[in-house]
Parts: sequence; structure tokens; C-alpha cells
Amino acid sequence: MKYVLVTGGVVSGLGKGVTASSIGLILKACGLRVTSIKIDPYLNTDAGTMSPFEHGEVFVLDDGGEVDLDLGNYERFLDIKLTRDNNITTGKIYQSVIDKERRGDYLGKTVQVVPHITDAIQEWIERVAMIPVDGKEGSADVCVIELGGTIGDIESMPFIEALGQFSCRVGDGNFCLIHVSLVPVLNVVGEQKTKPTQHSVRGLRSQGLTPNILACRSTTELDENVVTKLSQFCHVPEQNIITLYDVSNIWHVPLLLKNQKAHEAILKVLKLSSVAGIPTLKEWTSRAELCDRLHEPVRIAMVGKYTGLSDSYLSVLKALLHASVACHRKLCIDWVLSSDLEDETAIENPDAYQAAWKLLKGADGVLVPGGFGDRGVQGKIVAAKYARENRIPFFGICLGMQIAVIEFARSVLGLQDANSAEFDPDARYPCVILMPEGSKTHMGGTMRLGSRRTFFQVSDCISAKLYGNKSFVDERHRHRYEVNPNMVAQFEDAGISFTGKDESGQRMEIVELPNHPYFVGVQFHPEFKSRPGKPSALFLGLIAAACGQLDTLLKKGVTKASVRSNGTSAIKSHQYGNGEKAANWSLGVPYSNGNGVHC
Repeated sequence: MKYVLVTGGVVSGLGKGVTASSIGLILKACGLRVTSIKIDPYLNTDAGTMSPFEHGEVFVLDDGGEVDLDLGNYERFLDIKLTRDNNITTGKIYQSVIDKERRGDYLGKTVQVVPHITDAIQEWIERVAMIPVDGKEGSADVCVIELGGTIGDIESMPFIEALGQFSCRVGDGNFCLIHVSLVPVLNVVGEQKTKPTQHSVRGLRSQGLTPNILACRSTTELDENVVTKLSQFCHVPEQNIITLYDVSNIWHVPLLLKNQKAHEAILKVLKLSSVAGIPTLKEWTSRAELCDRLHEPVRIAMVGKYTGLSDSYLSVLKALLHASVACHRKLCIDWVLSSDLEDETAIENPDAYQAAWKLLKGADGVLVPGGFGDRGVQGKIVAAKYARENRIPFFGICLGMQIAVIEFARSVLGLQDANSAEFDPDARYPCVILMPEGSKTHMGGTMRLGSRRTFFQVSDCISAKLYGNKSFVDERHRHRYEVNPNMVAQFEDAGISFTGKDESGQRMEIVELPNHPYFVGVQFHPEFKSRPGKPSALFLGLIAAACGQLDTLLKKGVTKASVRSNGTSAIKSHQYGNGEKAANWSLGVPYSNGNGVHC
């Protein structure tokens, strides 16, 4: 097994996840089998209880693992299926060591960070690296490991020590360290500054790790004299210094690596040059270029409560992008803070209220993603009502499906007190209830998680057609509440159709309005399995309906029409809301504060 470690320095948010994914992709293009591991130094056992504002979205795997969003990047780039153990956290490591200590596995020894914690980290890496993730038998050839955080963080130190020991243990030719660092350009002088990277590499070397390759993030390509200076002060050959400069979309990042012969440097360090092929990435290149040429827009209103940080909905954005490229449309996201659609906002902040409704009414389609808590729920309900009554394509995911059911109960069935037990435990008409296996006392890992099967109840419904007329589909779930099965007959008598259910027939998975151009709600999260070139069927349906292509798509058959393209378009995003936007390379461009268009 060969290992590639990706670390980061200077500041967080440089795009280590995209870099690690791109490295995996280019090695895969060389004919190697690749797996990935993400190390998160926080004490949480997993990402399941973390706020989207704190850490971005929680990505869900087939086995129910709630993991860091970077594992979503790995799955999308490499088209693999990872496991919960591919995400290592400090909490998991310490828990495993303490469990061993309680069993007496250490035979009375004093349990310490070195060697017990560091040994546990190395054992975990070696064990997980052997798990096949590409559907083939046997282990991968290369494991790409991303160490989260920044060099110098206190919580990262046990992992740095463990990885230093690990590099010595696996030996020369089996370990390659790529350090992603920032080379800022000061506007005052317009000069690329190398000092932050020098300090970062010095800190890395002081902790026992020496980088083989430098991947330098900068706004523009590094000047030759800057490369020479970095080589001298960081002790890295010039040919092993790669520039990761700003690009129009992230699908160009693997091409940057290829054009600068990063794969040759990696293969040389790992002594794989004689067995690896030449990466062509022809199809990937054509898709990346197609994304840049898209100009005819499709506008989707994203109505949510976490609009202040786009990473909160990263997989949803990626799924929309995959679908928009398939339909040859440039995706335009209108961020609508759901609470600004509510009547209370009309009184307290009429400008925000009017701006939110203007965005909603100007959209070609409406998407209400998942979420937790009652803040902004009424705004999501009125958005669903607007889309239903005005025949605007609508897609609700998880909570988005539940609020569509609540809105239908209130507006069509006349049950004004209809609500979810999550928001009103004493609701007179509980349309959405806590699942029998749900827990109100423990939050972590107690939801219905992972891949579950949905059986179609109606063969000629839109969702069944979009999925290729299959009898069932497997999608990933993450929810604690469900549609009340005792009210299903009442809903269906009024004209709404639950076209997908679980194997018991008691759990509602898909809801549709038959006489609507596209009004679909799903309890699962199809965004987690969307891939470049293989967009999620229901996202493809939303985009196709929003740009008038749905009938053509259904006539051709989704499997034939699905996608000749892979990658993502440049985002034209009308940012709305008061939340703070962080620089976000995962969307291809830095994201900034304020209103206006960002392309």
C-alpha cells in the first residue's frame, strides 16, 4: 500500500479537500486504484451533531456514517463509496483507546498519547486503507489521507506525531507528503509573498514531517523567482512545487495538477513510475470546458435557514450543478433566507421581506433542503404553497418534504392546526411524527441513517420515470421524523400521492402532486449519491422542469439522456441574507459578503 498525505498550512479553507480529491482522480487516471481517508482533529465522535454554520454540511454514507463534507468530494471525484471508518476523528481514536483500557487490553500499563494514541491512529489508517471502496475485490493501490486543520493546531499534534512515525514505518517509496499552503498577493505591492509558506513548512519539519511536494494556493500562477525562492527555503525541488491558482470551476484543478506534472512527482516519490500509465483526462477536460461555455441560465431559489454559509448545502449545490450541466444550463442560485418570507419579517424588516419574495417569484424552480429546528419553517411552508399554487417546479428534501405535507394539510385539507411534532409536540393534527425508533434525549447517531430502499407504488409517476422505471431505488437517509402514516389515506383522498414507500408500506418516502408540472418531495437525500456525469435523477427532473425540458427528458428516457458531461458550471449566485460568507474554493470562486451577483 502506498500513502499520500495532504496537509495544510497558514490558514484553513485553502481547498485541501478538493486538492486531495484531485490527486486521487489523477492517480486513478494513471490506472491505479485509490481510496481516501479524512482525519478531523476535533473531539466529536462524528460530524452528526455539529451545526452547519460550524462545519458545513454533514455528509451521509451508505453505512449511515455522518462524516465531514470532504468525504463527499472524494466520492464525487473518484466515484467510490466510502465507510464511516474512512473519517477518523480524535473522538473515535480516544474512545477506542479508552475502551481497550477498560477491557484491560494494555495489561496494567500507563496509557499515554505516545505510544497508545499514536499507535491507534496508525493501526486505524492501515486497517481502513485495505477496505475496497470501488466495488472491486482486494485493496486499493494508493490511499490519499487528508489531515484536517492547519499545521500548528494543538489538537493536530497527536496525528502529526503518528503520521511522522507512520512515514518511517512504511518506509521510503511508500509515503508521499503534499503540503497545501497559501502564497498571498498583497494588493499594496502586487507581490507574491513566500514567508507564510516558509513558516508553515518550518513548523511541519519541526514536528517530524518533511514535504515532498508543495501545492501553493494563490490568485495567479507563481512567478519563476517565487518558485526558486520557495525551493531554496523549503528544501523542495522546483519541479515539485505546484501552483493551485484560482480557476473558473473546480473541475479544472485536476487539470492544473496534470499540466504541471504533479502525477509524475507523486509517482516518482512512491516508485510507481514504471507501473502507472499516462493520465489523459480527455473526458474530464471536455466537461470542464463545457461548464465554462454555459450561458443560458436556470434560476433556482434555495429556501433554507443556513444560507449564510453555502457549505451548509454543499452536496445539494453539487447535485444541482451536475443536473444543470446535463441540461446545458448555467446554474443561478438565489439564496432565500426562509425566515424572511414570513409575515413577521414584513413588519420588522420590510426591505428584507420584499427582497426575499422578489427572488422567490423570479425563480424558475424552488428547492427546500433539509434542516432541523423550527426557525424559518413558516417561510419554507409559504414557499411550498407559492410553488404549488403557481405551478412552479418544486423539490423538497427531508424537512422540505415534510413542510410540503404540512402546507397541503393546512391549505387543501383545511387543517389549520396541522404541524410537525418536532415543532409542536401537542399539535392537534400531527402530520409529521417522531419515528418509533427515534430518540429525544440523545442526538448523535440516533436518526434513521444510511442507505435504505424505497419501493415505487405508482409505475407511471414522475419519480419512477426519472429513476428509469425501476421497481425500487436505494438512497441515503438522515431523519428523525416521518409523515404520520395514520393520515396518509386522508391526504391521498385529497389528491396528493405518496408514490414511494419503504418495505413495510408504512413509511412515506416520496410524495408528488400528479397534476403539477413538477412537485416532488422525498424523505431521503438524493444529493449524496449525485456524481459528475451521473446526476441524481430527481435533481435532473427539477432542472429539466425549470428550463422546460422535462417532457423531452421523460420521452427519451433518463438513462439514455443522462449526461454526456462531467463537472460543474461556474456559479452565478445572487447571494441573499445577512450571514457571513467565507472564501469557498469548493464552489470554484471566492464567496464574498454583500448583495449582488458572483460568477
